[in-house]
Amino acid sequence: MLRKLTIGCVVVFLMWFCSGKNTTEVEVIEGTDSTPAVSGSGMVSSAHPLATEAGLQTLKAGGNAFDAAVTIASILNVVEPMMSGIGGYGTILVYDTKINTIRFLDSSGKIPMDVDSDVFRAAAPNYEENRRGPKAVSTPGNVNAWRAMSAEYGNLEWPQLFEPAIKVASEGFSISEGLSRTIERAFDSFPDHAKAFYGKDGEPLKAGDLLIQKDLAKTLRLIAEQGGKVVYSGEIGKAIAAEMKKSGGFLSIDDLIADKPEWWEPIHINYRGYEVYTASPPSTAFPSLIRLGLMSRFDGPELGHNSTAYLHRFTEVTKHAFWCRLAYAGDPEINPPPLEKLLSEAYWDKAVSEVDLEKATSFVQPDVTIQKNSHTTHFVVADQWGNIVCATQTLGNAFGSRIMPEGTGVWLNNSLAYCTFEPKGNPMDAHAGHRKLSGDCPTIIVKDGKPWVAIGTPGGHTIGQTVPQMVMNIIDFGMNVQEAIAAPRVSFSDPDSLLVEWDVPEEVQKGLAAMGHNLREVGGLGNAHGLMIVYNADGKPILFEGGADPRGRGKAAGY
Repeated sequence: MLRKLTIGCVVVFLMWFCSGKNTTEVEVIEGTDSTPAVSGSGMVSSAHPLATEAGLQTLKAGGNAFDAAVTIASILNVVEPMMSGIGGYGTILVYDTKINTIRFLDSSGKIPMDVDSDVFRAAAPNYEENRRGPKAVSTPGNVNAWRAMSAEYGNLEWPQLFEPAIKVASEGFSISEGLSRTIERAFDSFPDHAKAFYGKDGEPLKAGDLLIQKDLAKTLRLIAEQGGKVVYSGEIGKAIAAEMKKSGGFLSIDDLIADKPEWWEPIHINYRGYEVYTASPPSTAFPSLIRLGLMSRFDGPELGHNSTAYLHRFTEVTKHAFWCRLAYAGDPEINPPPLEKLLSEAYWDKAVSEVDLEKATSFVQPDVTIQKNSHTTHFVVADQWGNIVCATQTLGNAFGSRIMPEGTGVWLNNSLAYCTFEPKGNPMDAHAGHRKLSGDCPTIIVKDGKPWVAIGTPGGHTIGQTVPQMVMNIIDFGMNVQEAIAAPRVSFSDPDSLLVEWDVPEEVQKGLAAMGHNLREVGGLGNAHGLMIVYNADGKPILFEGGADPRGRGKAAGY
């Protein structure tokens, strides 16, 4: 309580002191597991300290949030090579201060035109291998999205944005224990040219070893010099297409050339007086808003944070939202979800009236099965003017498909593994030429007409459950952004499990079990990053707070 009061007093003082003024000096404060990082000129939070520092350097050099986002995304490709990058895809929310507008930039791309979804179904020989390998590679949209963001909003020259990533890829960095374990688990499936630098003397690199990626540095340099076209129609695109043809993948040079980043209007709801925005279809983030809408029918503070009654209600409404995703997700131009219905108060009232408040109910699927994806990254950045980028990007599995076109250093995604293959032809099947439906859930909360919080997480099917919990932690329970991220979480897991983090109190776990929940204790759910902005009376940002998930090794920092 004292910590909350202290931070609150600082904020109130700054708001009073800066009323009517545009700037002030604010001491930069490093965050801890329970207190946010604080600064007066901008904030970055990402899953790796080198990415956070590179983003800050871009801001200090006169760049804005959009410039810094490209720098952060490109260096995460280097320091988290298993999670995201040039060969991947993602979901980005941006806020532009000039027109006071939130936009959704989709980089998930389209499913290859020649795909045959039957190869992913159980009746096909090697169907599980097909979901992991070259046949599961879909159009990688990230670089085109980075370029679109830079061209529309950036302050700095495109080549400058890639300098940190090129430097770290060329000179190497010391790998962590976590990265070394991930390399070790995947090493036997790497092509020989990848083993040459992910290993030493035929063995995978160990914690503390330098990972030097000369081929990736070359590719990043080509992107810096030639723009995104080199990945889609130029040297890198041709290498990707040749590798796909050689290994039996469906992705072709025509798919790459046809890729276009797409801007969409985000979706939002009013949650207890705050507007909560997230990505619209073709993203499948809408169940996150359904969960919030259903939970708005309960009094969270009265129930108590993470009490048995609170978590029981959240679990039951999250099952319903999970069902909605399976039943209704679709391409907005082909089979759009009925969002006007699903995000309406009348629908929430009806759905909540059917919740059993005393015991757990069984989850009945709408005749489809969901795939799980956990190797993803999320970052947020805000600049001194208040522009924001909130981005979730991924390769699918760790190191994606484990396909790296020789000489490129680029891991290609296996995004088609996360389609839903039964029954054949369902909305989330791998439909040739359709948009890829991503479950990422970057979120921006608007307070008094200004973006207040930007937050998100990786975690596959848990993403759309983790984000609402963090939003409620902030709005319902008055937590700062770091506390909201660090607080214990739960997640429903199809078909009948409730994943519970170990630090959910034992008496609460016993209470949930007594209500019929099938509990499975886990070490951590997600690796979230977020920020919060305070404004003066003129609507100018005066204070930035940043949170980084203690479940990971990331960092929030400002300047």
